[in-house]
Amino acid sequence: MNNIKKTLVQLITAIIFTCGITANTIDSLYAEPNTNRSIAPNFVIIFTDDQGYQDVGCFGSPLIATPRLDEMAKQGRKFTSFYAQTVCGPSRAALMTGCYPLRTAKARQPVTIHPYLHSKEITIAEVLKPLGYKTAAFGKWDLAGHSQTAMGQRKAGGYDPALLPLHQGFDYFFGTPTSNDGVVNIIRNNEMIEKKADMGLVTRRYTDEAIKFIEANRDDPFFVYLAHTMPHTRLGASADFKGKSKRGLYGDVIEEIDFNVGRILDTINKLKLQEETYVFFFSDNGPWHIKKEHGGSALPLRGAKTSTWEGGLRVPCIMWAPGRIPANASCDELTATLDMLPTIAKLAGTEAPQDRIIDGHDISDLIHGVAGASSQKEAFYYYQHTHLQAVRSGKWKLHVTRPGEPPWGPKWANHIDKANDVFDITTPLLYNLETDIGETTNVASQNPEVVKRLLKLIEQGRNDIGDYNQKGSGIRHYEAFDPRPDVEQWK
Repeated sequence: MNNIKKTLVQLITAIIFTCGITANTIDSLYAEPNTNRSIAPNFVIIFTDDQGYQDVGCFGSPLIATPRLDEMAKQGRKFTSFYAQTVCGPSRAALMTGCYPLRTAKARQPVTIHPYLHSKEITIAEVLKPLGYKTAAFGKWDLAGHSQTAMGQRKAGGYDPALLPLHQGFDYFFGTPTSNDGVVNIIRNNEMIEKKADMGLVTRRYTDEAIKFIEANRDDPFFVYLAHTMPHTRLGASADFKGKSKRGLYGDVIEEIDFNVGRILDTINKLKLQEETYVFFFSDNGPWHIKKEHGGSALPLRGAKTSTWEGGLRVPCIMWAPGRIPANASCDELTATLDMLPTIAKLAGTEAPQDRIIDGHDISDLIHGVAGASSQKEAFYYYQHTHLQAVRSGKWKLHVTRPGEPPWGPKWANHIDKANDVFDITTPLLYNLETDIGETTNVASQNPEVVKRLLKLIEQGRNDIGDYNQKGSGIRHYEAFDPRPDVEQWK
């Protein structure tokens, strides 16, 4: 044994001498994040459902314990002005395409957001596939139709099998086609394998499958999209977590998600892939106010899911990539799920689709903590489904005039705090989010030039992207949904 050790020492010494590697050289490799390594990085997106801004320990939760997410933040970077969309399906469409959902609206009046992702749209997975990436989706899809009458697919249970992940750039799918309002039915690839799955086990099962995929594809670049069903209701937690949180069943659910985030990170570390893997964690929208104790908290933000107050769209976000993303850092620049497609494309060594408008921007410099990096967004638009209600530019946010409960579209006002957040806005409301994150003090009268500038941005957004009663010039009008003669078409 001593002879073997001696031989190994001699061999290592010879290699170091031959290659000219010194202690100083080795130290320099770790002196600062190396963002230019040639190896194609892996990507993992962990996307929760209806998790509020405050529902993570490092974002201020007083009752929910999230040690693994907190550790992830210490080893990576928090983004504190990160935005999704107000509701589930549109939020997923924005993430997958880098576009405001209204860009893919149905060509009719009033404009309507699709309950699906059109097959002509390009997803993150489809951007990565030509580069040799292995791609997989786990959990909630919600981009192939939602209701029992969606797309005429009544026999298929309310979703179109032709729009499941395998037809949108993914090699593998294990999850559910819609949300868990009633039950979770499990599909593997294109086949329904289980109806009415145990809600308390799905978080672990999705993670089990994701881990198996990562282990099986460790030698190839991979993209894992892990979209948890919860904390959207109905809630369910396994025996290991049920009844353990100080925040009731909702807290149990978050703490189980946290544990399983840790399992993903542990797997990446065990396989020694941590320095070539980016992990992104965020929620699809704010917490569901009407679910009370089964809903989360957006504090210190105002509003909740379905609203265009900050609590409806601003979500907790953590990004992790040891050696690339600086540790224990925070960023308050304006960022969004819209940015993920162009950013991932850049990190993978390619570019976002050039044949269409992409609303997101490459934020890789912000992620890597490059000195002087800032948000490239002149404007971020707040849509309540199809209704353009507000815009943010820098630190300023403007709500435009509107009735508290608009006479068009779904009654989204029923989902938020009617006592405080549902009222007629008769003149524009301006908030300085840098000093007033809770949108408590209207400063429009003191800043008329800012109001004027933001109203112009609203008109630009309305003309380009559209509004509930107006087609934008940059909208992608999809008249026919599916070329197959046996499928009912949108008219």
